[in-house]
Amino acid sequence: MTPIHFAFSSAFMLGLSGLAFHRTHLLSALLCLEGMMLSLYIALSLWALQLNATSFSVAPMLLLAFSACEASAGLALLVATSRTHGTDRLQNLNLLQC
Repeated sequence: MTPIHFAFSSAFMLGLSGLAFHRTHLLSALLCLEGMMLSLYIALSLWALQLNATSFSVAPMLLLAFSACEASAGLALLVATSRTHGTDRLQNLNLLQC
């Protein structure tokens, strides 16, 4: 495994472990998801550059578009939950009390 692959895989795993173990606020969960998407975007971009294939150059832009949609949906949920519940703590959110 090259150092570049190790760096991106460790960045992805750090984001995944932060998402799994540090789930106190919705904002921290969204930041972990964005870190995971950023490491995937950079890794996919470098992979497309290493292969020198024009057919793979669309994949990073598609991933970036889905990442922007995910971020906007997450921020909309953050605003909605902070308005209704008064906080963004995940422990206070209960789907059974809608």
